[in-house]
Amino acid sequence: MKAKAVRLYGKDDLRLEEFELPEIREDEILVKVMSDSICMSTYKLVDQGKAHKRCPQNVDTNPVIIGHEFAGVIVEVGEKWKDQFKPGQKFAQQPALNYKGRLDSPGYSYEWCGGATTYCIMPHEVMELGCLMPYEGKSFYKASLGEPMSCIIGGYHSNYHTNKRDHSHAMGTKAGGNILIMGGCGPMGLGAVEYGLNFENKPKRIVVTDIDDARIERARTVISPESAAQKGIELVYVNTTALEDAYDGLMTISEGHGYDDVFVYAPIRQVAELGDQLLAFDGCMNFFAGPTNKDFMADINLYNVHYTSSHIMGTTGGDNNDLIEANALAARGVIDPSVMVTHIGGIDSIAEATLGLPKIPGGKKLTYTQFNMPLTAIEDFAKLGETDPLFKKLADCCDAHNGLWNDDAEAILFRHFGICAEA
Repeated sequence: MKAKAVRLYGKDDLRLEEFELPEIREDEILVKVMSDSICMSTYKLVDQGKAHKRCPQNVDTNPVIIGHEFAGVIVEVGEKWKDQFKPGQKFAQQPALNYKGRLDSPGYSYEWCGGATTYCIMPHEVMELGCLMPYEGKSFYKASLGEPMSCIIGGYHSNYHTNKRDHSHAMGTKAGGNILIMGGCGPMGLGAVEYGLNFENKPKRIVVTDIDDARIERARTVISPESAAQKGIELVYVNTTALEDAYDGLMTISEGHGYDDVFVYAPIRQVAELGDQLLAFDGCMNFFAGPTNKDFMADINLYNVHYTSSHIMGTTGGDNNDLIEANALAARGVIDPSVMVTHIGGIDSIAEATLGLPKIPGGKKLTYTQFNMPLTAIEDFAKLGETDPLFKKLADCCDAHNGLWNDDAEAILFRHFGICAEA
């Protein structure tokens, strides 16, 4: 069957093109992709091409479909999986495969499997690892955002604290503690705030830093300190450039205690070093931001590692349980990953948006692959709506949801473009 996809041929070489998908094998599944959000990790893939650890060396002759934050509907099921999956089922997927020690992953490594496409083929290892999951949510985009949320959730679960009496480790952020999210007003940081306010290890306070007043103001709007206070948690947003001394200012907010859990969401040496300095006794710093420079380094205080039990670690990606948790919480309305999204587009916008991702302001760029639509900021809907009825509907719908993308807005788009959300 025909598919249209954005495919990578090498460094900075993305092409939107139509091609013929092969017939599926007995151990494969054909899916219709409905939504795919664009990840900075995909930009890194495109920026590095063959030098990327997940990119095949024959990508110039066997291009790969990009995009790994995707969801959709199952169309055809190979004989091997017919007892487990059925055509018409909605799906979410976990792209962080670890199959026989290989780093292959949907959106990075496969000729026929990725998210920036109308249809793709799930290879057998996706199902064998339990990484294709039935999804019961109302909208597709929340399942797309389940993948980045699973990475965030994995970070919260992976942080740990120690017990000096018996050397046991308590997994997860410290209950009743101070959490510091550095560089936290971008899409992933806001996802971390949203989850932190609902994590079972309820913190005393969450402090979020950034250096951009506009990003901080949007963060305050979509996740307000008042809403956090209703959950019994103090939420503080701080522009560190406005502090006379960043260390003293942040330490004062913690009442001199320091931070039990620090998440570094910006791959900047000075940010990581400040996070290390702010750790409380037995504090854990998670270097979450993924640098592109393989020689990226920062100084850490090894005296504190020895005498005050500070821990330095990093996480990348989430596991199957993290994705299941992300989708379940979003489906029940416990967390709203919509706080991450600032732009909406169609399949024709993906290549340009991916190539220019670091230069496009705002948060997540969410795309729908079954139709064409320019990448458009949600904040621009109202202006465009003065002359375009579609954007008027979208603007009114988002305004009714605190300026956020939502289930009803997705349904408006599908109706406008005549898209059937079925196989």
